[in-house]
Amino acid sequence: MTVILCLHCTDRDAQGGQLCPVCARATLVRLQCLPELYTALEDVLAPSGGSALGVRGPKPVWAPLPVREDVLDLRLTDGMLAPLESWVDAVREERARPPRVRTGSATGRVQRAAAELIGHMPWIAMSWPQAGVFAAEIRDLARDVRSVISPSSASERGTRIGRCPAQHEDGTVCGAVLRLGQGERVVTCDWCGCTYPPATWVGLKAFIDEDAAASNAA
Repeated sequence: MTVILCLHCTDRDAQGGQLCPVCARATLVRLQCLPELYTALEDVLAPSGGSALGVRGPKPVWAPLPVREDVLDLRLTDGMLAPLESWVDAVREERARPPRVRTGSATGRVQRAAAELIGHMPWIAMSWPQAGVFAAEIRDLARDVRSVISPSSASERGTRIGRCPAQHEDGTVCGAVLRLGQGERVVTCDWCGCTYPPATWVGLKAFIDEDAAASNAA
């Protein structure tokens, strides 16, 4: 039997489609997060401090805070909105749907574009030859926004828990590295989107230990 590899990760069976179940699920989760990430950019638009121009009486006079250019770039039309709407246009054209009318605020347009792409995901994952490029761009977009909202060095990435033991429909195990960030109470797999609240941590450790033992034995 011929195995068709996933167009995104290129090493998993796409099971007759274009994306494997792991990549399809990860892309769906990222699309679901993008509107919230777009809104969160507004909270970090201004730098955390300014510079004193002088002193009048007991209080210094501060210069107006400039905006952060990296955040502004993502919130402008060409930042997050344009890529999402261009993918909507491409999908609609491929599926012989009428062009999308672009009205309303940028926030609303991001929400509608992401929602529409989520609705198309079953077709994208199974039938669209551009699915791999699409999944990669959505991954990179979500990563870029997260890096601006919560920049961190390698030492600040959180405690390494182990590898994600989530089993997918094809029987494969996700295997992505799980980390618990400072102050976080839920472990979330950045790859497949599975979440592990505190109540599951004992069972999670057992699964991770079992997988590690199996790998060492192999």
